[in-house]
Amino acid sequence: MSLAFALFKEKSRLKALLDHFSIIDDPREPWRVAHPLREVLLLVVCASMADCDHFDSIASWGEANLPFLRRYLPYEHGVPGGRWLTLLMNRVDPALFSAAFTAWVRETWPERPELIAIDGKTSRRSHDRAEDKAPLHLVSAFATTSRLVLGQEAVESKSNELSAIPLLLDRLSDGGALKGALVSIDAIATNAKIAQAIVDKDADYLLAVKANQPTLRAEIESAFAAATRIDTFVDPDKGHGRIEQRSVSVLTEVDWLNGERRFPGELRLPKVATIIRVESRAELADRSRFETRYYISSARLSAKRAGEAVRGHWGIENQLHWVLDVVFAEDQSRLRKGHGARNMAVVRHFAVNLIRTAPEPERPPPMKPQRKATKPRRTSIKLRRKIAGWRDDYLATALGASAR
Repeated sequence: MSLAFALFKEKSRLKALLDHFSIIDDPREPWRVAHPLREVLLLVVCASMADCDHFDSIASWGEANLPFLRRYLPYEHGVPGGRWLTLLMNRVDPALFSAAFTAWVRETWPERPELIAIDGKTSRRSHDRAEDKAPLHLVSAFATTSRLVLGQEAVESKSNELSAIPLLLDRLSDGGALKGALVSIDAIATNAKIAQAIVDKDADYLLAVKANQPTLRAEIESAFAAATRIDTFVDPDKGHGRIEQRSVSVLTEVDWLNGERRFPGELRLPKVATIIRVESRAELADRSRFETRYYISSARLSAKRAGEAVRGHWGIENQLHWVLDVVFAEDQSRLRKGHGARNMAVVRHFAVNLIRTAPEPERPPPMKPQRKATKPRRTSIKLRRKIAGWRDDYLATALGASAR
């Protein structure tokens, strides 16, 4: 990417954000609107970036930082209070808001992602027992290489993920954006319908094979047991109090999986090209843990590439879900009425992408000369949020835009 294009993209990031906010329908009567929807949405995104997790704190941050917000939009009547924010965010159309988010990501980061992980996450405290309402479960797509959220689709519970995945794929594939990508999903999606939906988008699938597909798993186990030539890659890992070694093996001679004869109810996936076995051994402080996992893919993968893809899939757990729970306190959110929980989940995705792709904040020089030059550690998202709350210049840089 050229420097000129990179600078243009940075300057247009907020403009693209506001343009996509403009397509969202305002549910209020125009003559009663004192706080335009674009102003409200910019407020909640900026405050979420600046370490605010509740509507009352968002409103207080807006009052304290009104001059900063007026660099970009008028805010003629100031900012709304926390109660008013709650009422409005409960009424915004969540499907249109999610579509605006996906379109903004595609415009702001136009490069096609190579690896896309799809997985679901439940917001634990968003349930409403009085109305017998289950907690919000959001299925998200995550670009594991660039570590960007690409889109999301809400469902009633984890068991309904299968209905949300095709809708999410349709939204992500607009304009051929999924062409050539490798889409990884856990075993809940290991079925012909989901696999075919991915192949129809000119993408490849990587699906886990677990106990929910016992016949297919037994066939894959037998294939590895009988194979004489297996491509293998060993991936050692050390950290978090354990030493782990993963041995990744692949077989690409899988014509037997594409035969026309079937047993009643037998699962067959389209265009199978590779089956994968991952054997892991983790040495903990007091014991060793062994595990074997199997995957199936329509892409012809080497053992090394397969290992990278399998490991990348779990990046959605520690690079997105963990960040939302621990850094953004999503599981502690008690939004339960209307569409508030779903819309604020999308707002957090806006904030995660903007904060994560922001440049490193400047640090003061060390007071004492260092004996040995060391590479500075990357600033955590948690600290970046706090810096965005402390420093207007860093928040403006994270937004990637010039004042109006």
